[in-house]
Amino acid sequence: MNSNDNLLHKKGLDMALFKRLFAYTKGYRKMYVFILFLAASSTGLGLLVPFVNGKILEYLGEKDIDFNKIFYLIIALTLCIFLSLVIQYFQNILLHKQGNKIIYSVRSEVFEKIESLSIKQLNNIPVGKMVTRVGSDVNVLYELYTNVLVNLTTNVFTIIGVVIFMFVLHAKLALITLIVCPVVVVLSYIFRKASRKAHRKVRNCITDVNSFLSENISGMKITQIFNQEEKKLREFDERNNALKKASFKEIIVFAVFRPSIYVLYILMIVLVLWTGSNEIIRLGANTVLTYSLLFTFYQYVDRFFSPLQQLAEQFNVLQSAFASSERIFEMLDTESEIVEEEDAIEADHLLGEIEFKNVWFKYVEDEWVLKDVSFKVNAKETVAFVGATGSGKTTILSLIVRNYDIQKGQILIDGIDIKKYKISSLRKNIGQMLQDVFLFSGTIESNIKMKDENISLEDIKHASEYVNADKFIEDLPNKYLEEVRERGNNFSSGQRQLLSFARTIVHKPNIMILDEATANIDSETEILIQDSLEKMMNIGTMLIVAHRLSTIQHADKIIVLRKGEIIEEGSHQELLKQKGQYYKLYQLQYHHNLESVKNNE
Repeated sequence: MNSNDNLLHKKGLDMALFKRLFAYTKGYRKMYVFILFLAASSTGLGLLVPFVNGKILEYLGEKDIDFNKIFYLIIALTLCIFLSLVIQYFQNILLHKQGNKIIYSVRSEVFEKIESLSIKQLNNIPVGKMVTRVGSDVNVLYELYTNVLVNLTTNVFTIIGVVIFMFVLHAKLALITLIVCPVVVVLSYIFRKASRKAHRKVRNCITDVNSFLSENISGMKITQIFNQEEKKLREFDERNNALKKASFKEIIVFAVFRPSIYVLYILMIVLVLWTGSNEIIRLGANTVLTYSLLFTFYQYVDRFFSPLQQLAEQFNVLQSAFASSERIFEMLDTESEIVEEEDAIEADHLLGEIEFKNVWFKYVEDEWVLKDVSFKVNAKETVAFVGATGSGKTTILSLIVRNYDIQKGQILIDGIDIKKYKISSLRKNIGQMLQDVFLFSGTIESNIKMKDENISLEDIKHASEYVNADKFIEDLPNKYLEEVRERGNNFSSGQRQLLSFARTIVHKPNIMILDEATANIDSETEILIQDSLEKMMNIGTMLIVAHRLSTIQHADKIIVLRKGEIIEEGSHQELLKQKGQYYKLYQLQYHHNLESVKNNE
């Protein structure tokens, strides 16, 4: 692509970005038109001020001073300034109100897009990058909607109005003033290109820093365990230094443009005053130019350059908004890998019959995790999946809730392909209890309820009693209103697991998934969890992945997997009689548990 093509591409990109950004003002455009009317009114009143000032000076220079005229002019001047300030006040209030509404919409749309992405996509995007998109990138747009859009228009009104007044006052001086315009245009063009590049670099560096912080603060425990603080500090310094350099380059670009405009302003003032004074001195009474008129013209020159100087700040914000919007729209344009069919149906009430028909699945190319897997789970059956790490147990559970989509085969629930169901209604009917329990900041009640206002405190208490979570909740000072800190770090692993059980039960799912939920649990809590599991098995269909075979001995069916294929299937006793892979796993765990008992003795 040659330089001309590049230029056209950039212009097209900027115009496309601006159109998309402008589209968010839909529904607020009448208010923006009214705000522009206020801005034009304020600008018009402001443009009258130099004219009135010049008239006051003219009357003060007369031999017979008419103080009545001067008094009325001062009243008019005061009214112009007062009304202009009042209008600007209401303009700013309305502008920021509309800006906040638009930013609310943009931020909600970005977060909604993040929620719609598949687990694979979310795993591939650093958390810090997503936080930057929802946070700082969206915040940059706030200035666009509350500053640039209206002020750019206001500055255009001001420049046009000033030029008209200058030509009315003195055409020759007006033409001299306009000589500088081509230079301003060239400087603005250079600044636009340089600032866009600088802004993009700054936003990239901010994302890099946020991603690093998000990952390393979450993993600080590991950093401290392996004594890697100095290394991580050096890595952070590299990213921090890159951000500092990028920010400095951005400042340099801005620092060069505005002083350049100011230098042009000073030169133009000198040229106007020198030309005007020479004409007055040389021609005297033969010229219409007077010192009062020259003073008025000087004020208009000042007002001509003032918006030009403000353009530096507005270009700065505009380029920053374009750089941020590129990244926001990149996120919004990301298509989710899990797509819902247009004629998808509601899964109002699932019976819980699950069938895999010749299912093939891979996370990466040419590495099949599941190979031609077929099995059937009857409604209200409890089925367990057993196998070595990497055999595909957890993958099967993830496919049922459509965290991923299969490449070949078919997954049916109640005889209907899961792709025919609406994703939200499918997941609503499936309760998941995972090994790594995530609790949100809030209270025990809010974590169990999960924002569902249809769930009462009585429902929460009943669910907690059902899964034995009430035993520790009732001992807490605030019981169900006890504070839950970030990730639930003020509760033990077993307590968090019991809360996840209560959270699942209270939403009354027809299918329940238990993925390694009993791992890393102390013996006392395991007894409570085991009792809870036996109760939950009577609720609906239950799918269990567990390394502890004692947890799944009472399952209706046990499916043994190896390298993505089913090698054995049957009840606990049936599989022991076969003396195959399950028998070997059971023997290994039995001897391991026996050795642990002997060592404890």
